[in-house]
Amino acid sequence: MISLSSPVETRAHGWPAAAKLLALCAATLVLFRLEGVIPLGVCLMLMLVLYALPGKVFFRTGLVRLRMLWPFVTLLVIWHIITADAALGIALALRMIVAVGLANLVTMTTRLSDMMAVIMRLFAPFGRYSRVIGLAMALVIRFTPVLVQKGQGLSSAWRARSPRRPGWRVIVPFLALALDDADHVAEALRARGGL
Repeated sequence: MISLSSPVETRAHGWPAAAKLLALCAATLVLFRLEGVIPLGVCLMLMLVLYALPGKVFFRTGLVRLRMLWPFVTLLVIWHIITADAALGIALALRMIVAVGLANLVTMTTRLSDMMAVIMRLFAPFGRYSRVIGLAMALVIRFTPVLVQKGQGLSSAWRARSPRRPGWRVIVPFLALALDDADHVAEALRARGGL
């Protein structure tokens, strides 16, 4: 599996996971209260400064991980330009980039086990279901980059064999790969006693 943490050790790696997750929640609440392109643009600049503080390698790694947002951002802006509300489209795109960027910043500087410990404490009142919820969240966080990588591999394989764009043609093989991975994980969990 792919690690979500940063290749560069920063001061933020030593901060408590609970504090970082709480700060992320507060920042996201503030972000969704802001209206207009200018305040959201300022938030984007602040987010980029946070990425740049640990150095060039951290900055580049963080931006590469945000690259997967460009199709959604492009589609969002184009749709709002067509519906004659470009300012709203740009504001929504900025809000999406900053929210995902801040969440990415937290995952880059926090070990998955530390985040899961916080989540398990939050869900402790649910008793035995807290383990199921924690495991489900850990699997989603861990397998998202794996599935992205497999999707990119399928697209690359398609481009190597055909001059046409892959588009919808890789959806069925991608679903087959995802289901196969899910089956392997389920077997591994059963072999280890399940939940």
